[in-house]
Amino acid sequence: MLCVGGGSGGHVTPVLAVINRLAEIDDELQVLFVCDSAFESQARGLMKHAAVPVKVKTVSAGKLRRYHDESLLQKMIDLKTNSKNARDIFRVGVGFMQSLKIMRDYSPDIVFAKGGYVCLPVGLAAQSLHIPLVLHDSDARPGLTNKVLSRFAAGIATGTPLKNYNYNPGISTYTGVPVGPEFIKFSKKEQSDAKKKLGFDIKRPLVVGVGGGLGAMSINKAFVSAGHTLVQKGCSLLLVSGRAHADEIRRQMPESQHIRVESFVYSDMHELLGAADVVVTRASATFLQELSALAKPCIVVPAAQLGDQVKNAEVFAAAKAVVVMSDREIVQNENFTKQVIDLVDSTQKRQQLAKNFHSFAKPNAAKDVADMIYEVTRRGL
Repeated sequence: MLCVGGGSGGHVTPVLAVINRLAEIDDELQVLFVCDSAFESQARGLMKHAAVPVKVKTVSAGKLRRYHDESLLQKMIDLKTNSKNARDIFRVGVGFMQSLKIMRDYSPDIVFAKGGYVCLPVGLAAQSLHIPLVLHDSDARPGLTNKVLSRFAAGIATGTPLKNYNYNPGISTYTGVPVGPEFIKFSKKEQSDAKKKLGFDIKRPLVVGVGGGLGAMSINKAFVSAGHTLVQKGCSLLLVSGRAHADEIRRQMPESQHIRVESFVYSDMHELLGAADVVVTRASATFLQELSALAKPCIVVPAAQLGDQVKNAEVFAAAKAVVVMSDREIVQNENFTKQVIDLVDSTQKRQQLAKNFHSFAKPNAAKDVADMIYEVTRRGL
């Protein structure tokens, strides 16, 4: 099997959950994972935790930048963005040729495309070689890559109900987003034990900030600006900043035994999140699914330029399952601090958010996606 995804941990960790489930079904399973070069090191780190050995390859990839917070006129005169888009069309062509070579070398029985623009050249190569393709679309708003690949997919799994998509209902199933079986609601004792293991005072509320695999500058800045005040208010802080930003953020962060900055987390993310009393996060569909399984009260900060994140945030906000803040709001110290303190000080509000959020959990998602892959593979053999 060849799996492809990248750009963030949200396009890789579900693949890991599906691989581990497939390994239980097929003791002869062989897996190759393909990603873009920018996420290669993180992907290799994550794939070390697969139940079977996973080879990792990279291909060239490019994306079409369509910033949803810009007007049509702004998009037309944005020469810098248009130039990048033209360059990335060439990269997709290169990635297509690289993908053809990889598939001819490894002869996969099936291709599982999890998401991210790197899936486009790989998916197109699978189609040209008549290799069955299964897609998983985590987001409530389908991305361009999945819209293209869905035209010739043999099976499509979705992260939200099918009403949010225009996919062929005959081959589509609402599975939710695959997460590891370790993402389950923590008891109070398990939460305290997780805090202690991480080195935090179990009596202080823990606020965890995560901006995705590459980090989020607005979340990083918010933690730096509000760090001193939140510690003074009795909180502990743990920020996953992204590898490129970690050293700088550590220098800027107030010195305190109650503050910790991590560049990236390869394992035991469920323990880090399970220890949290409040989580501040981007609106990645995968990460939100993990947090819903853990029943964590969250402040969600969708990237304004990413329509999928904006839509994800809207879906959960409509269900009163999360608090939503914009990038602009979160970097204003008073706004962010107030929202965090309001949640920390109100057990009732946290519990209600957690309850509403937990209703979105789909604990059998990895099994359901693995079953779809297995069935499509069986039909193709």
